[in-house]
Amino acid sequence: MPRRSSPTTVRLSQSADELIAAEAKRTRRSKSAILQAVADEGIRQRAFPGIGFRGDDARRRAWVVGSGLDVWEIVLAVRDLGGSVERTVAETDLEERQVRLALSYAARFAGEVDEEIAENERVALQYAERFPTFHTPA
Repeated sequence: MPRRSSPTTVRLSQSADELIAAEAKRTRRSKSAILQAVADEGIRQRAFPGIGFRGDDARRRAWVVGSGLDVWEIVLAVRDLGGSVERTVAETDLEERQVRLALSYAARFAGEVDEEIAENERVALQYAERFPTFHTPA
């Protein structure tokens, strides 16, 4: 479990408080949990302009805005193409800035990105076990 910092008091505008309360109700999470998630994602987006977050609350993940791809997918593509940014740009529809942004984000949050890649591999293996005629692309 991640270490928690000391409590922080925050005064929100009425409209922000209402939005957070509505999100907490919708997701059945506490207002504190919503604030924590919003703050974390917001700081990451400020540090890495062009990164967004998507997915349900249980599986939020970083993606490169304008690419349609999650960060882990771009990182995996780079790895599969020998680690070359230039080759990745040449062999995909990605722009160099998108690839470099994904790699920069992945360097800062390596554990998170590696976990998402590992989860993708687990799912593919489970699918292959369940459907023996399934073959992953080489």
